[in-house]
Amino acid sequence: MSATRVIVSSLSGFCAALSSLAAVIATAAAVAAPASDVSAIKINQIQVIGTHNSYHAGLAPSEAKLMRDANPALYQALEYSHRPLDQQFDAGVRQIELDIYADTEGGRYAHPAGVGAVAAAGLPKDPDFDPMGLMKKPGFKVMHVQEFDVRSTCQQFIACLKIVRAWSQAHPKHVPIFVLIETKQEDLPAKYHANSPEKFTAATFDALDAEIRSVFKANEMITPDQVRGKHATLESAVLHGEWPTLTQARGKVVFLMDQRAVGPVYLEGHPALRGRLIFTNAVPGQPDAAFTEENEGSQEIISALVRKGYLVRTRTDADTKQARTNDTARREIALASGAQFLSTDYPESEPSQWTPYSVSLPHGAVARCNPVNAPPGCSNPIQ
Repeated sequence: MSATRVIVSSLSGFCAALSSLAAVIATAAAVAAPASDVSAIKINQIQVIGTHNSYHAGLAPSEAKLMRDANPALYQALEYSHRPLDQQFDAGVRQIELDIYADTEGGRYAHPAGVGAVAAAGLPKDPDFDPMGLMKKPGFKVMHVQEFDVRSTCQQFIACLKIVRAWSQAHPKHVPIFVLIETKQEDLPAKYHANSPEKFTAATFDALDAEIRSVFKANEMITPDQVRGKHATLESAVLHGEWPTLTQARGKVVFLMDQRAVGPVYLEGHPALRGRLIFTNAVPGQPDAAFTEENEGSQEIISALVRKGYLVRTRTDADTKQARTNDTARREIALASGAQFLSTDYPESEPSQWTPYSVSLPHGAVARCNPVNAPPGCSNPIQ
């Protein structure tokens, strides 16, 4: 071999080595680079799609006719329904809402007036709303409006929880599921002669926590105590960025309270939510403030709360109005606001029946980097 060929061969080998070394360095840099490192992203730095009244099975045909004839506007507001909870999770929903009624003795809501009204009107009988007799048993019940809008894909709260847990166990690395709980205890107008709902007391909430604990183990939930840690208050922890990371939260469930008015009752004997399971819908500035709702709040108000560290829920549509006209203005405000939970009656898998209206994250993602507070290392999509 000539000297020239030896030199060329040596240089070629040297260049190949450099190329290999560069590839190794590039690979290592890609692994270490913030752009692909999701381990530090926290659960308040993502955004997910939620469903409003996620259990809502809709009105049966004869019940629907009665309501449509008696109150068309109310009927239109209720003209939506959702698939069973596990099917919603399969489609990417990660926040659900369950309306619960206390029923300590059982049977309080077993004979709804709407069912009786169908028979009295001589209309065709609707499918039995409670073929298994579940409404006669003690325990929290799930429905929208007692007496008249009572059909649910899971009638017992504990049954809904079991569906959530079963899906979670089958998908152990899922983005955390956020369960919004609305406690229903309002009386209907006297003209309806409706049963008065059982009121929620501190003891009722003890029973609610106990029902949740009967389904979920402690290590399957993210609770106020876990987030508070060594801070004096829950809000202090949140303002100091103590939410768990997405990696830590995968496969877990977080419970949130819908109505702000019941917060003081839930807090009785549990300052700053010590020992409780559900994050209250709190007024920012209070010791229990970690989650709050701005269902019709401006983009600026929501974004300011998100930047401080709070979890925020907002709505993208309500009462089927946007879905009937394909009005996307509120949807776009919600998406840009940074609210972590975007609640809709029309996720992408359940679009409007009247227009193309639906709500989804870009590219059909289950979650995305929060547009307001995600760190530079966050990259989409998040599955």
